[in-house]
Amino acid sequence: MKSAILFYWEQKPLIIIIWIAAILRLVSVVFAKGWGMLDDHFLVIEIAQSWVDNGNFNHWLPWDKSNTGPTGHTFLYAGFHYVLFTLFKWLHLDDPQLKMFFVRLIHACFSMVVVVLGYRITEKLSDKKSAKLVGLLLAAFWFMPWISIRNLVEVVAIPFLFISTWIIVKNENNKKKLLIFIWAGFIAGIAFSIRYQTIIYTGGMGLALIFQKQIREVVLFGLGYIVSLFLFQGLIDIFVWGYPFAEFLEYVLYNLEYRNSYITGEWYNYLLLIFGLLIPPVSIFVFAGIFKNWKKRLIIFLPTLLFLGFHSYFPNKQERFILTIIPFVILIGVMGWNEIMRVSSFVKRNRKLVKGSWVFFWILNIILLSAITTMYSKRARVEAMTHLHKYENIKAILLENTNGTDIQIMPQFYLGQWIVRHKVTKANPTNQLPDFTMNSNIEPRFVLFFRDENLNERVANMQQLIPELEFETAIQPGFVDKVMYWLNPYNKNEVIYIYRNNKYFPS
Repeated sequence: MKSAILFYWEQKPLIIIIWIAAILRLVSVVFAKGWGMLDDHFLVIEIAQSWVDNGNFNHWLPWDKSNTGPTGHTFLYAGFHYVLFTLFKWLHLDDPQLKMFFVRLIHACFSMVVVVLGYRITEKLSDKKSAKLVGLLLAAFWFMPWISIRNLVEVVAIPFLFISTWIIVKNENNKKKLLIFIWAGFIAGIAFSIRYQTIIYTGGMGLALIFQKQIREVVLFGLGYIVSLFLFQGLIDIFVWGYPFAEFLEYVLYNLEYRNSYITGEWYNYLLLIFGLLIPPVSIFVFAGIFKNWKKRLIIFLPTLLFLGFHSYFPNKQERFILTIIPFVILIGVMGWNEIMRVSSFVKRNRKLVKGSWVFFWILNIILLSAITTMYSKRARVEAMTHLHKYENIKAILLENTNGTDIQIMPQFYLGQWIVRHKVTKANPTNQLPDFTMNSNIEPRFVLFFRDENLNERVANMQQLIPELEFETAIQPGFVDKVMYWLNPYNKNEVIYIYRNNKYFPS
C-alpha cells in the first residue's frame, strides 16, 4: 500500500490530492453542520426556503408590502437554492437537516474544481513540484474543507474564477482558439453575479491581458463578461424591478453610504489576517514568493493585488471578504517560493530552518484541520430549532435572554415553520409583550432561555406570564463554539434551555 501511494505521488499526484480533498470534504459534509457566519444562512438558505413556502423572509421581493426597493443582494445564488428546495419539496424531502446535507454535498463537489484547477494552473505556470504542494494545500489546508461546504458567496465564487483563469492560462498562446476567451469572460461574469466584488479581480485579469498586449483576447473576454452580466443580473432585475442592474446599483450606493457602519480597521488588517491564516513562518515564505517572477504569473498576481488593495483601502473590513483570494495567494506564493528555494543562497544555507518551518506548519495544520473539519458551528441554535421541528403548528415562541440586551436570530429553516418570535431581554422587558389573552395565535408554545445565569429566577418570572411552562430539554453548543465563546463572549453560542407550554402541547 505504501509503495503504491508513493508511486502515485510521484507519477500521478493529482489522483492522491483528489482523494485527500474528497475525503476531507465528505467528512465536513457529514459532521460540519450549521453555518459559519450570518450571511451564509440567513442571506441564502432562509431566503430561498421562504420563497418556496410562499413567504418573503427579509422582504427582498417587491410584492412584499414591507419592501422599499432593491436591497443590494444578487438573486442568482439564492435563486439556485430556491430551485433546489423546490425540487426537494417535489420529492417530499422535508427534513431540514437532510436538505442541508445535500446542499453541503453539492458545494463540496463544486469546491473540487479549485483543487484540480489549482494543480493544473500551477503545473502550467511553474512545475510539477509546485503543483503537488499547491494541490495538497488546497485539498488539506486547515480551513479549506470546512469553508468549502459553506454557503458563503465569497467562497462559492472562487471556482468560477479558477475556471476562467484556467481557460486563459491553457490557451494563452493558442491563436486558433481565441473565441474560448468569450467563455472565460462568461464564467467570470457568473462569479460577479454571485459576489459583486469579484469585478475587481476580473478587472485585474483584463488589465493583465492588456499589459501582455493580448488586445483581441481582452475584447473577447470582455464580451463574454458583458453577456453573462446581462443574462444573470440584467434580465433577472428587469423581471423583478423593471430595470437592469437594480440590485448592483443599490449595493454600490449602500456600501458607499454605510462604509463605516460595520467592522472597520487599518489598511494592513487583511495583510495581518492572511499572514496569520497561512501560519507563520511559512506565511513569510508565501509572501516572499508572491513577488518572485510576478510578471510570469501576471494573470493571477495583478488581480490578487488589486483585490487585496481595494479591500485594504475600503473601511468595511470583515474577515470573509478576503477569502476569495486566499487560494490565489497560495498559488502564486508557492510557485514563487519554490523558485526562491532554487536560487537563494540564504535558503540553501538554512535548509534545516526551512524544513523545520514546514514541519511546524504541517503539525499545526493537521491539529487545526482535525478540529475545524468536523466543526458543527452554531450548534445550539440549529439543534434547538431541529428539536422543535417535530411539533406541528407552533405559531409562536418566546426567546428569553434577560442576562443581556439582545438575542441572536434563530434559523426558522430548521423549524420548518414561519412563526411569530417574541423577545424578552434587558432592553425588551415582559411589559412590552403583547397581550396573549387577546390572540391565542401569538401566545408562545415554547420559551427558549439563553444561558444559565439566574435560570430558576427567570423561569419563575416567565411562569407568571405563562403558568403551564415545563422544562423539556437543554441544547448544548458545539465544542468549538464553546471555545470561541470562552475566548470572546461576542461569539454568542450559549446553552439554550427549551421550556414547553403545556397548554398547547401537554406532556
